[in-house]
Amino acid sequence: MSTRARRPHRGLAAVAAAALGLALAGCAPTADQDSSETGAGIAITHIHAAVRDPGSGDLLLATHQGLFRQDGADLVAVGPVMDLMSFTVDADGTYYASGHPGLQADLPEPLGLITSADQGTTWTVASRGGESDFHALTASGSTVAGYDGTLRTSSDRRTWRQRPIAAPPRALAASPDGTLLATTSAGLLRSTDDGATWSTLTPPEPAVLVAWADTSTVVALTTGGRIATSTDAGKSWTLGATVLGEAGALSAGRTSEGSLEVIAVVGDTVIRTLDEGATTEVLVG
Repeated sequence: MSTRARRPHRGLAAVAAAALGLALAGCAPTADQDSSETGAGIAITHIHAAVRDPGSGDLLLATHQGLFRQDGADLVAVGPVMDLMSFTVDADGTYYASGHPGLQADLPEPLGLITSADQGTTWTVASRGGESDFHALTASGSTVAGYDGTLRTSSDRRTWRQRPIAAPPRALAASPDGTLLATTSAGLLRSTDDGATWSTLTPPEPAVLVAWADTSTVVALTTGGRIATSTDAGKSWTLGATVLGEAGALSAGRTSEGSLEVIAVVGDTVIRTLDEGATTEVLVG
């Protein structure tokens, strides 16, 4: 995928259905990552996250080549070139990420927890620089949780507690009030005490990816490649009829009109749906 994105268009996603695995995919920094910091000519690979900036509403892509922001029909590189294995944005606009630095970035390997207060232009190491490559990461208010082989939570971005969990999480999601969700091979797990204890939720199909849209709305992508939605924080669920296929990232939120927007990375394509997958729109692909 190049940094020139196609213009969005509407239509059903023609994506083959596939079962979704729980394995964590590793990436390492490579020399070609630092070919450019302008975005021109960079071939984007490994989209690890696709989320909207809560302030501007812009689509952000965290990739093996760094952070990109959608600007009309284009994707524009933002900040230094680095392999962003995980990326999340808090409601206050703070960016959080982890992974590996590019060859020209003055950052530790691995990155640990890094933060940006200027929409990704510059980054600061908050903690665990040279120690942690968080493959799953979430932040909301005073809650930050990450998985680097061990589940860890922090309330101040600097000190961390190790937390028990039944199986390694593929995805972590924190609600605006700090409730944590984790997709694991042991099920979709929920914690209301910063990961100290967990209970199990029961979506209609096992969840591979999960995201909060607001304090009560949870969206999951299932092993069947469909979207499961709960409007009561995971107590009851509806399952979309359309199979989207295997996805690598998921996010959710509310539009300015209040509609539930779900964004998913399916292969090399970023899609969104406003109706639980019945129809989709290609944002990048």
